[in-house]
Amino acid sequence: MSRRIALAVAAGVVVLGGAGAFALAHAGEQSPTLAHSTARYAAPDGDRAGSLTFVTDVTASSGVKSVKVLAWPENSSFAGKGLTAKDMADVESAVCRPSGTHTVRCTYTVPVTRAYANSSPRGAWHVSVLATAEDGTSTLDTEAAGFTVR
Repeated sequence: MSRRIALAVAAGVVVLGGAGAFALAHAGEQSPTLAHSTARYAAPDGDRAGSLTFVTDVTASSGVKSVKVLAWPENSSFAGKGLTAKDMADVESAVCRPSGTHTVRCTYTVPVTRAYANSSPRGAWHVSVLATAEDGTSTLDTEAAGFTVR
């Protein structure tokens, strides 16, 4: 093999090796993923309070740091301007428990009083989720699940 061919092959191996190392380094920084998100709304009935329960599975290779949840009516200002991660900063957190390798099942439950139900807009609602991994990456799903208030 000529010296020129050997140098070209060596340079190619170095470039491909560097690209592979770069890809592996960034593979660990993937944003969290959400799966199996569901919302269940039960209106107050008689003397019984209602509730909103949201459940989702979150997977992050570095671990899950926090999961924030916000329910909002379809006809709110969020529908027009779009919900951002900044909007989610001060909302309530879900309670998460391990459910597999790098995966947690998160549940958010809030009671719904008769007074709150009576003053809430009727119609479609959305549940937004901001999942943040231990490595700082995050995923915002503005319509992770939905429910209807009648």
